[in-house]
Amino acid sequence: MQWKSPEQVAEELDPASVPDPRQVLALLDAVRTQSPRGRRLVAFFGCMYYAAARPAEVIGLRLQDCDLPRRGWGTLRLRETRPRSGSAWTDSGEAHDRRGLKHRPRKAVRTVPIPPDLVNLLRWHVTAYGVAPDGRLFRTQRGGLIQDTGYGEVWAEARSRALTPTQCATLLAKRPYDLRHAAVSTWLSSGVEPQEVAARAGHSVAVLFRVYAKCLDGGAATANARIERALKSGS
Repeated sequence: MQWKSPEQVAEELDPASVPDPRQVLALLDAVRTQSPRGRRLVAFFGCMYYAAARPAEVIGLRLQDCDLPRRGWGTLRLRETRPRSGSAWTDSGEAHDRRGLKHRPRKAVRTVPIPPDLVNLLRWHVTAYGVAPDGRLFRTQRGGLIQDTGYGEVWAEARSRALTPTQCATLLAKRPYDLRHAAVSTWLSSGVEPQEVAARAGHSVAVLFRVYAKCLDGGAATANARIERALKSGS
């Protein structure tokens, strides 16, 4: 009997797909200025970048799960995902299922500190659009759940406006999910401890090292400099 090992899916992130902070700001501005639908989604994409939230987590985000002070850092408490499964595959008959956080117990909550940039963006969004009857922050112009096809179209248009034709032909920010990768990569390159990055992103440390290996490699020079300073101070 012959058996062949199943092909392993590459989990390691390709750095070529990750936009830098300047490119992210240009993309968010292109979302904001392209259409009324885009203005409703700029804070949605902002949650993916500034809080490393998954799209399905942002869809389920409610105002009561947000601390949005007038000054300083705020907090998101992510506790639910709303993945699109199709009405035939959900218990409620709705197109989006209601589940707990990915790879976590059903009632688990992930607390993510958010910078003033996202706090202000979310405060503006609530002032401009209010919230759904169940407290959800994000909904379509008709009040429905945000659809991946809808925000995908807005993102594709933003790429065409914010990036050069050469960049558009590459993997750079190809998917909205790449905003989450950009967040985690930025945290790691800023010197945040991997354990803290993993907790905020909802990863285990092992998964963080596996997926973001090349981003961690990029910090080798910084790590070497810190070690060298420590060695010199002890000599």
